[in-house]
Amino acid sequence: MEKTFISNNDTATFVCPECGNVATVNVEQFAFIDKKVTVHCKCHCGNNFSVSLEKRRQYRKETDLPGVYYCRIDGGNIDKGIMRVVDISSKGLKLKLNVERNFKVGEPLKIEFHLNDKRRSFIQKDVVVRNVNKNIVGTSFSITEGDDPNLGFYLMS
Repeated sequence: MEKTFISNNDTATFVCPECGNVATVNVEQFAFIDKKVTVHCKCHCGNNFSVSLEKRRQYRKETDLPGVYYCRIDGGNIDKGIMRVVDISSKGLKLKLNVERNFKVGEPLKIEFHLNDKRRSFIQKDVVVRNVNKNIVGTSFSITEGDDPNLGFYLMS
């Protein structure tokens, strides 16, 4: 099945595999759905085909890396929890926590884990919560974090 990306202005470009005809269509109704979306297309040439809509521009590498997270709780105290990094991109991480937490979107966390590369590179990052679904937390790297060569090489391996 072909794949196309949803752009920043909520459009997607579809290319007919039969005749090569190109159409750019508003797909904002699919932009905020958090699961795989398949659309069925009919070209002017009469060909019917299916396309998978992808929202992410960055490659995401599936992982299963143990680590810890730190967060501030009421009164400014620091709390610590156990997590697993279930995927990594150049922009952020998806975490699976050992327990559900009531994190709010925009809440800062500090995370620590080791990559499973040859050097077992230690990663310590400030991240921001982007979405929460029970014990699964999507994060993006804080704007204060620069590019990390260890993560870059890991993503390419």
